[in-house]
Amino acid sequence: MKIVFIGAPGAGKGTQSERLVRLLGATHLSTGDMLREARERKTPVGLEAQGYLAAGKLVPDSVVVDIIRERLRMPDCANGVIFDGFPRTAEQGQALDVLLAERGTPLDMVVELRVVDDEVMRRLTGRGRSDDTPRLIVERLQSYWDQTRPLLDYYAHKGILESVDGQGGPDEVFARIEAAIRRRRKGIGA
Repeated sequence: MKIVFIGAPGAGKGTQSERLVRLLGATHLSTGDMLREARERKTPVGLEAQGYLAAGKLVPDSVVVDIIRERLRMPDCANGVIFDGFPRTAEQGQALDVLLAERGTPLDMVVELRVVDDEVMRRLTGRGRSDDTPRLIVERLQSYWDQTRPLLDYYAHKGILESVDGQGGPDEVFARIEAAIRRRRKGIGA
């Protein structure tokens, strides 16, 4: 399966992505990890990304899509992938759809891990990281919602969005994710 995993900072995406990878035998594709890997391998697109990063600039969507294209060619992606950290905007979602259509492997589903903002605030301030101040958390949440709401609308319109309640313990949340995957597989005949 090809799944995009979306959730606010502190929603539990990392924990749940790891579990989902084990359940499905899929490969976890984090854009940050892919950028670092492409730089280390000194691929042309990795070197291009390095130029942006060295200048303190965001890597353009086209370069990130090229890195994803490059990464999807690797054998470990044959059993499916979990996209984490990309896409973040509707434009990135459209670019990913074009890339996957070129390969004849569209997304099977998008899992939105929903956690109310107050719970995100509680979780993040409890981590004790220096960048997890209430003011910065509010800014990150606002940025997340500004960018992600149109992306969620985009995937809902395509009929592949599964919103999952991210409140509760990790096992409870994962059971909901598994149920959403079963519903989706049943609906697509898998």
